[in-house]
Amino acid sequence: MQGFLWQPEVRFPGSAARGRQLMAGNFRLGGALIEAPDTSPWDIAAPNDDFEAALHGFYWLDDLAAVPDGAGRDTAQLWLSQWVERYGKGQGPGWSADLTGRRQIRWITHALFLMNGQRPPETKLFHRTLSRQTNFLAKRWHRASPGLPRFEALTGLIYSACALIGMETVLDPALQGLAQECATQVDAQGGIVTRNPEELLEVFVLLTWIAQILQETGKRADPAVDTAILRIAPTLRAMRHADGSLVRAHGGGRGAPGRLIGALVQSGVRPARIKGLAMGYARMASGRVTVIADAAPPMMGPGSTNAHAGTLAFEMASANHPVIVNAGSGAAFGADWRRAGRATVSHSTVSLEGYSSSRFAHKASDVPPERQGFAEGPTDVSIQVSEIAGGEGIVLSHDGWRRTHGLVHLRSLTLEDNGNLLRGEDGLAALDGDDRNRFTRVNRNLPSDVGLRFAARFHLHPDVVVELDMGGAAISLTLPTDEVWVFRHGGEAEMSIMPSIYFDDTRLRPRATKQIVLTSRVRGYGAAVSWSIARPSALLPAPDLSL
Repeated sequence: MQGFLWQPEVRFPGSAARGRQLMAGNFRLGGALIEAPDTSPWDIAAPNDDFEAALHGFYWLDDLAAVPDGAGRDTAQLWLSQWVERYGKGQGPGWSADLTGRRQIRWITHALFLMNGQRPPETKLFHRTLSRQTNFLAKRWHRASPGLPRFEALTGLIYSACALIGMETVLDPALQGLAQECATQVDAQGGIVTRNPEELLEVFVLLTWIAQILQETGKRADPAVDTAILRIAPTLRAMRHADGSLVRAHGGGRGAPGRLIGALVQSGVRPARIKGLAMGYARMASGRVTVIADAAPPMMGPGSTNAHAGTLAFEMASANHPVIVNAGSGAAFGADWRRAGRATVSHSTVSLEGYSSSRFAHKASDVPPERQGFAEGPTDVSIQVSEIAGGEGIVLSHDGWRRTHGLVHLRSLTLEDNGNLLRGEDGLAALDGDDRNRFTRVNRNLPSDVGLRFAARFHLHPDVVVELDMGGAAISLTLPTDEVWVFRHGGEAEMSIMPSIYFDDTRLRPRATKQIVLTSRVRGYGAAVSWSIARPSALLPAPDLSL
């Protein structure tokens, strides 16, 4: 490689404030903060894998490039030269296919910023390392894990083929590989097997970048790439809340501000409403309110390391403010928080005392050898759309506790009165003779008047102010705009406000928040709790329903 054929426009808006923090030696990466002034980042002992990946993926380059008047250039050039000297020959923690792809995209995009003022020997070494990374990607992209990591590796390779003199020959094989991945990893409904909404967004972003690069350089992708873009766009729109964020599920977060809308605009795909589920999520929208529920089984078996036991959990947003949420992914905060975030109790759904609706083997040491790789979860998740005058309704069920307790979780949700009222009912039931026999065996040591304990949980966004109302019969939820919602319940359930956690990977530690918990017991072969969330103008008594 002897130079650049073309340089893509910068597509990653960095933060000048974060850039200045980096220059001062404050490394806030991968959910950790390391204060190391006057220290090379490559001399820092990474506190976790995410920190190390962020370093070697060169995401921080966006922030240094965003510092006004090129003030971050000297720091960027120094850290780049140190990396090239230490790792540039092809060894070290940064040489996985996905990390190399990420790094190649950043280096090519910021090439003018990095090379400005460089001495000829440094520029020559930079070019040589770009070539080495291109050749590495050409040989190793297929070794990246299927899904987002492989798309990252291929995007880095395609950037290289389009931008670097002498690397043009790797383009056709890279485009063939990309077409294959689009055909096999993106299903006919525009979803991916992990069911991680934010991961799907990142795949979509990469595909839109590639489409633009090929258009700008006069090249064309296989039709499979355009087909994947056309399929993914409406699926992402269906998983988008009224505030523009994605539903937080299966390891995915809200998405960086503006990233989703920017990618949708870049794709040029016109809005279209999906009938039925979008990647297993059901969406109801009315007025300024959205409700999105997880209505399909989680990914099980190999590769399910980010799947969550949140079947039938829902999130609710009113205009620009989340109200009911899931705790989210705790992966950025360590193994214990990661495990906690995957549990059913961390989701806005029903939890059975001591049991999640899915059971995953987190790592080999968690289970005996004969059970390694073992995972159990719902095998039958159903949804029916119900006809509601002046609103939308869905009826859901899953059998995640059928094998252990003989119980099926039934949930109904209706969004009424132009989005001013959300009604719900949650029940557990042993539906047939086999279920009832299993339920009896499991609970034979419990007195008949005690019953099996279960709880319907409603985790609240940290910005929601929570107060008991009406002598403890209701709970008021006040949003930052002073908009008030009131939560009420019916039946024999006990209502309480309990501590909760909200995982936000833009913060250094989990955020404290609250959850509303309706606690009841299964007596006989079934039990149900009913509830409603309404603006005061739409307040109606919650129905007292039973199975």
